Amino acid sequence: MLKNIAAQDPEVLNLLRLELSRQRNGLVMIPSENFASLATMEAVGTILTNKYSEGYPNKRYYSGNKMIDQIEQLAIDRAKKLFQAEHANVQPHSGAGANQACYNAVLNPGDKILGMNLDHGGHLTHGSPVNFSGKTYHFLEYGVNQETEVLDMDEIRKIALKEKPKLVLSGATAYPRKIDFKAFQELAYEIDAYCMADISHIVGLCLSGLHQNPVPTHDIVMTTTHKTLRGTRGAIILCKQEDRLKHLFDKDGKKNLAEKIDFNVFPGLQGGPLEHVIAGKAVSFAEAMKPEFKTYQEQIVKNAKALAESLMNNGIKLVSNGTDNHLILIDCRNLKEKAKVLSQLLEDIGIYVNRNMIPFDPGTPFNPTGIRLGTPALTSRGMKQPEMRVIGEWISGILKDPQNAQRQEKVKQSILDLTKQFPLYPGLEY
Repeated sequence: MLKNIAAQDPEVLNLLRLELSRQRNGLVMIPSENFASLATMEAVGTILTNKYSEGYPNKRYYSGNKMIDQIEQLAIDRAKKLFQAEHANVQPHSGAGANQACYNAVLNPGDKILGMNLDHGGHLTHGSPVNFSGKTYHFLEYGVNQETEVLDMDEIRKIALKEKPKLVLSGATAYPRKIDFKAFQELAYEIDAYCMADISHIVGLCLSGLHQNPVPTHDIVMTTTHKTLRGTRGAIILCKQEDRLKHLFDKDGKKNLAEKIDFNVFPGLQGGPLEHVIAGKAVSFAEAMKPEFKTYQEQIVKNAKALAESLMNNGIKLVSNGTDNHLILIDCRNLKEKAKVLSQLLEDIGIYVNRNMIPFDPGTPFNPTGIRLGTPALTSRGMKQPEMRVIGEWISGILKDPQNAQRQEKVKQSILDLTKQFPLYPGLEY
């Protein structure tokens, strides 16, 4: 298929073939990973990669952008319709950069932001001291209750009323329960703060009515496009047109919130947008508008619950004792090996997860006590509850008996047999 790469660079082609084989013959269970459609991948691999288009539709700094403008505007219009948003910026290259643009749009360095503790499920860009967010802004952290391992809105409200942050941030990267976005929005309004949500992980669930959709009520919402949305890698920012708090926090002399967001993406943080990636975003937005997208999201949740039940029934401790969304956090404190060793054992047999901090973790980020796994990619392959129950049994056996090489080899073969029943990208060959 990739005849030009074959002629030009067989070394890269060989690695592509090996990666396709890895994805096909293993169980991808990292919650932030998914399989984009062939249509989305085709859009990303087009001649659009050749074009510079600094600026926005009909306001470019280079000539020759007539078709580019139409493609980007199509992505914008689809995003606004899909998310019920007043304004959409589809140019951010990544979630981290998009979050930085959002903060920069309404805050000054040193301003207070209330965000979720990384150890409790937040993201690096939600205030980690090693990240630009923690270095630039004064982050106030909230977390989960030590007994229930779920968010305590009464405690979060106490912090907000005492500290009066300028921005209240909700959303997580490793939190298995529903988030009450309405409660966060009401809290932000109460203290005259901006309300922002990062829904990168649960975006598909929000769009399908399985979780609250914060876009219609929040000032700013950021999401990546490659997780449960199942699109190309990248991010978008959705926001209100007008700045609700302009009378309190005027910044950059821009007229409204939409202008502030756009200005802080370009020229604030980025130069030329990746128009081939934006085309892929447009394709994935169209896919998300179809009825089967909601069916897919519903199956993600059903699969996650079935997997969680299987793990718990087989003696594995889960953070918060289950899940409401697409991901699960395994508490490894009572297991024979640490999460780093166990996650490597799973990788060796073809199950891809990631080690992860859990609330009140006695370990470190590089050697934590938790394992994070989820169901979006397996659901994309067509797997359902029966497969999740079996996979849960396999994982439980490996985690509880990590020295059993015979079991590991048996599970490895079983995974190969299972993946053949649910082929990935049938007909695609490198």
